[in-house]
Amino acid sequence: MEAIDRKTTDKLQEVMELSRLYDFYGELLGEHKKQIFEDYVLNDLSLSEIADETGLSRQGVHDIVKRCSKKLREYEEKLCLVKKFDFTKQRVNQIKSISEDIRRTNDISRILELEQLSEDILNEL
Repeated sequence: MEAIDRKTTDKLQEVMELSRLYDFYGELLGEHKKQIFEDYVLNDLSLSEIADETGLSRQGVHDIVKRCSKKLREYEEKLCLVKKFDFTKQRVNQIKSISEDIRRTNDISRILELEQLSEDILNEL
């Protein structure tokens, strides 16, 4: 039972990772490959269903999905857009939290923290 849960969890994590990568880099894929990747990863169609729709073999669909997954990971490895987005989002959330705290407590001494977080974001870009 635990092996099945682990396998399911791993599959879900992979789908989430690929979905995020697709959000950032999907437009860089060719239209045909993009549609197959969307159908498999985002629309949860089986390889057989996609093969029937496209006239490709099941193995052909599998190869396209694997190549697209590899390409999306390579884009992230080179461009780091997802990593930069996550870094910036984390810092902005910290800025929001500190700002709310300053508003609540009138403790303006924390403005230095805001300045440092802002500087971190600007240096990351």
